[in-house]
Amino acid sequence: MDRLHARLATRARPATGFVSSPEPKVIGHFARGRQLLAGNFLIHGELVEARGRSIWEAAEEVPQGPELVQGFTWLDDLAAVGDARARTTAQAWLAEWIARYGKGVGPGWAPDVAGRRMIRWITHGLFLLRAQDKAAAEAYYRSAARQTIFLSRRWRVARPGLPRFEALAGVIHAGLSLQGMEGRVAPAVAALAYDCKVQIGPDGSIPSRNPEELLHILSLLTWVQSALTSADRALPETLMSAIARIAPTLRALRHADGGLARFHGGGRGLEGWLDQALVAAGNRDRPERRLYMGYGRLSGGRTTVVMDAASPPAGAASRDAHAATLAFELTSGRRPIIVNCGSGRSFGPEWRRAGRATPSHSTLVLEGYSSSRISRTARDGAEPLDDVPGDVRSEFTGLADGLRLAAAHDGYRRSHGLTHVRTLDLSSDGRGLAGEDLLTILADRDQPVFDAALDRNSLQGVPWALHFHMHPEVEAEIDLGGAAVSLTLKSGEIWVFRQDGADTLDLKPSVYLEYGRLRPRATQQVVLSGRAMSYSTRVRWSLAKAQDTPLAVRDLEDRLPGTFADGPD
Repeated sequence: MDRLHARLATRARPATGFVSSPEPKVIGHFARGRQLLAGNFLIHGELVEARGRSIWEAAEEVPQGPELVQGFTWLDDLAAVGDARARTTAQAWLAEWIARYGKGVGPGWAPDVAGRRMIRWITHGLFLLRAQDKAAAEAYYRSAARQTIFLSRRWRVARPGLPRFEALAGVIHAGLSLQGMEGRVAPAVAALAYDCKVQIGPDGSIPSRNPEELLHILSLLTWVQSALTSADRALPETLMSAIARIAPTLRALRHADGGLARFHGGGRGLEGWLDQALVAAGNRDRPERRLYMGYGRLSGGRTTVVMDAASPPAGAASRDAHAATLAFELTSGRRPIIVNCGSGRSFGPEWRRAGRATPSHSTLVLEGYSSSRISRTARDGAEPLDDVPGDVRSEFTGLADGLRLAAAHDGYRRSHGLTHVRTLDLSSDGRGLAGEDLLTILADRDQPVFDAALDRNSLQGVPWALHFHMHPEVEAEIDLGGAAVSLTLKSGEIWVFRQDGADTLDLKPSVYLEYGRLRPRATQQVVLSGRAMSYSTRVRWSLAKAQDTPLAVRDLEDRLPGTFADGPD
């Protein structure tokens, strides 16, 4: 049906120009743009060296490659370069797209992809049309109008959430900017207003609980707000309310270095993107001492901790969700220290599945099981979570010198009869984080389940492991004869990890899965392990700055250099 409506749209009368001059809304990546111009294409984790060839030819060498570049997000990077060569390259690839796919054939005709594409076409319109002849300009306007008509007919079939927001934002941007498309705006604005009401929760949350996806949605909503204001159109109250609710939530999910916490398939976000979205939102509300979208945040000095303290997404919203309950991340100043491995979707299905499992997160794993099970039965091309923790509780408590976040989940109660309880205490100055992890029986009915687990392990105890994955730029070394681990940051800070209650403390290999890289980045993890022999097992641990580490470190080194390793979209 998408293809049919795409072809029907080619019969429509084309637009002839812009009603108003659009402005770029998206931050591009200069280094990625330079690599595109050099003929180096990073597509779905694979490097294609295709000097002298277009992005469409390069994409054909990668499985699913043609579909992945249809959203024109690479146009942001070429626009970031912005010189004559970047412009002529973008114009040539645009003309080739129109010739190849513009009549409704080939990939790229899903509503969300078309919406993403139209936002780029419109906001970079002047960049694409500068110095173009009449025929090229007419082809641009003709294709843009056809895609707008297609979107106005097909946005309803986009999956609720980010895909539908992208489709509707594409209709609104194009309808406000292109001559003859004004009649498409009002229905799309009404639909967007309704989705803001039903898809954005009272606390600014979304069903997927993906922080980066929430940032995408806030950006789309602020762009629509700006476009409607510029066109002297009324702003729906539900749109403004959604923006006001989302902004504090994203602040609560923001680490001290300005990046987002990486949970449930989301990444850190391009540097500067979160700042731009929050400024555009115009909302300065600070996070309160409570959960936001199921995450708890502790902050002290220049240190932040974010913990997943709610049940994972369920049903259709769990297609990219991770078994990350009670996992946390810790950042000091501009340097992440404890992280989750992240989403491996750009490295193939096996890495994607591994990244979603509990051992890839900084939390407790019981007998190698994930706290939520990943379904092996694909539904609509996705593998949702099954058997997720149903009872997850949390509580904030003020301390004499800091703040405590305690949480518990029952993800292992059915299989092992045990409940995992985690307590995190962050000092007011941010120099120390004290943690405690407890495995315990909560009711008499849980005892036979635990006894059966003991029997399976020949009464030798149920093995457990606590994982603390470190950022690749952290140098770790076992110290004090195996009693501690020294963590050295590139800023010069030194943190010391200690524990009490585990049988063993090890440094083991780990990976940092980062979208845009050629391959997973090697890193390390601290692993505490032992065996649960009774109805209550407790382990305490701490992360603290070394005594000679100053309260604040002048940290000027660029943590995210603009290298090709960051990769184009």
